[in-house]
Amino acid sequence: MTSSDQTDNDFQDLYENAPCGYLSLGADGRIVRVNTTLCNWLGRTPDALIGKRLRDLLNVAGSIFYETHFAPLLRMQGFFEEVALDLVMQDGTTMPVLANAAERRLEEAVLTRVTLFRAPQRRRYERELGEARRQLEERNAGLESKVTDAVELQALSERNAELREQFIAVLGHDLRNPLAGLSGGTKMLAQIHADPKSVRILRLMNESIARMSGLTENLMDFARGRLGGGIGIQRTTGVRIEPLLAQVVNEMKAGYPERDIQMRFDLSQPVDVDHARLAQMFSNLLGNAITHGSDEQPVVVEARMDDGEFELSVANGGEPIPQAALDRLFQPFYRGEVRPSAQGLGLGLYIASQIAQAHHGRIDVTSDEIETKFVFRMPMVKGLGIS
Repeated sequence: MTSSDQTDNDFQDLYENAPCGYLSLGADGRIVRVNTTLCNWLGRTPDALIGKRLRDLLNVAGSIFYETHFAPLLRMQGFFEEVALDLVMQDGTTMPVLANAAERRLEEAVLTRVTLFRAPQRRRYERELGEARRQLEERNAGLESKVTDAVELQALSERNAELREQFIAVLGHDLRNPLAGLSGGTKMLAQIHADPKSVRILRLMNESIARMSGLTENLMDFARGRLGGGIGIQRTTGVRIEPLLAQVVNEMKAGYPERDIQMRFDLSQPVDVDHARLAQMFSNLLGNAITHGSDEQPVVVEARMDDGEFELSVANGGEPIPQAALDRLFQPFYRGEVRPSAQGLGLGLYIASQIAQAHHGRIDVTSDEIETKFVFRMPMVKGLGIS
């Protein structure tokens, strides 16, 4: 057996026995290929599934919702993500899944690839969380007029907070574990196969895994900020931050070698910050500038001390941001006008603002015909900035 044949066999095994279900739909919407994992979940053979439509695998409510909402969405934009569906198994029971779909346009046909992840724990905790919220709202409505017992109110609030934290933990577990499995699999394959075809495919897989991991971390940070006590930080004292900022810039340059990123640092002393969180915030601001800024103009990064404050700014040229968009930039899930290649949840700037607040700072933005500039300002007072 040649190395090429072995590689093909490995990727075939990875497809058939992946920790998620795969199926492919032809131009007429019928299943043309399905992997072994999905067949085992449903208790059916490939022959029993090939030729059916995806709606045939769903319960009645799911089939109607799919045809009226997600199928048109797929036809219009060519993909959908994180769609909750219920698959009907051979014994008539249902299995909750999260579905992602993307079209692949060939020369003479359109092929739609669908990935399915099992999500029973997540769905159960979503139901429990919804029920807890409903009960809390009902009890609060009655307590407002009848109950003045602060102890009972505190107990209800703590119970609701506990359920929220459980939901966040389960969500993170459900999303991180499949990613960890995929990441481990690609590392093992990279050690075995070094031919150009395998290297190229593994690189693409790792890029997708890295993007999904970033989205998962953003979602977890959003949950902490909205449902918990905010994003926590751990300041490091007495350490210069210039190398950290330069590292983020160099990593961004590696991903966008054609872009000109200029650094101007004027810091006279260390700044007490959470280095990991500052790097995350800075990376979000820098990535935003590269995504939305002009390709012909440089992105300028400055870090300095000014009137008792530490300032970190990112500026880019290009079209100014409309005032209506400026008012909503730091709201979660707001993406504004983005390029077709830009993908994300619209959480980057929201999380950046939460990290700034955790440092007792803020992010200001100005935008005109000359430049768009984001500035993080943090007070340099004892206990907050410099010890």
